[in-house]
Amino acid sequence: MGLSEFALIDRYFRKCGVRRTDVRVGVGDDAALLEPQAGGELVAAIDTLVAGVHFPHGSPPASIGHRALAVNLSDLAAMGARPSWALLALTLPNVDEAWLSEFAAGFSALAYAHDVALVGGDTTSGPLCVTVQILGHVPRSEGLLRSGARPGDLVFVSGTPGDAAAGLAVEQGRLNAPDEGATYLRKRFLFPAPRMALGERLRSYASACIDVSDGLLGDVGKLAQASGCGVELSYAEVPISDALVQAVGDARARELALTGGDDYELCFTVRPQNVGRLQQDLPPERWGYSLIGVVREAPGAVVMSGGNVMEFSHCGYDHFASSLS
Repeated sequence: MGLSEFALIDRYFRKCGVRRTDVRVGVGDDAALLEPQAGGELVAAIDTLVAGVHFPHGSPPASIGHRALAVNLSDLAAMGARPSWALLALTLPNVDEAWLSEFAAGFSALAYAHDVALVGGDTTSGPLCVTVQILGHVPRSEGLLRSGARPGDLVFVSGTPGDAAAGLAVEQGRLNAPDEGATYLRKRFLFPAPRMALGERLRSYASACIDVSDGLLGDVGKLAQASGCGVELSYAEVPISDALVQAVGDARARELALTGGDDYELCFTVRPQNVGRLQQDLPPERWGYSLIGVVREAPGAVVMSGGNVMEFSHCGYDHFASSLS
């Protein structure tokens, strides 16, 4: 006889993530009882990953568990928040205990790394789908928003966008890359590293912030729109990894960096008078971010190269126009 829903939860998820003193009641009751931090604001985010849309069918279970939490952590990082609790809704086509064990291990390892407790959720039968809600805290009135940028602010991005899009192509067999580079690119897609520490520290410097999940150009455009202004990026300054260049060449690497998704990096703006302090307190070579452009009055997001506006066939992922199938 297979596992019942309650046995499944008890075996794989009751002890998933850390044990926190601010959890009065967690997994196993009708709802969780949690103790919010005094003097702070609660930050909440939720994301759903669907097989064949957000990850290929047959993806490693540990990667699916990791990514389901990582995409939510990245949203909190963009707000400058510290995560505390997560809830998981898991829809499964069947009860595969080996799959569940690996999924839970991938989820739990990232939860432990960021002091997150799994405090509840749901399981049901159907096509593979994973929904995670995450809750965290930020000091009152210190949360980063998309809407704080102003003309003249400088634009930065963490990491090397485009790697995850190439990693997905490697995973699907659409891209051949040198062995070492292929391993790196696949890891960037399968096990993204949300920029939690950077996000918290940016509260003291950034005027606006957004996580890069649907493509750098599209996401910085969302930030600019929310701020009622535009943005101009420098094509030559967009950071790209050696592995990506070796796999697809410089031009294609920069296109992927601008339009590829699933990087979960941070794109943020800083007032000119605060840039020196930012770079002194958070050295870019240590914290891994690059200056890529400037906020302008004219609306829209443009990419400039040699004084010319570059054109791209698309600006990022659209949930209602794209799939991984």
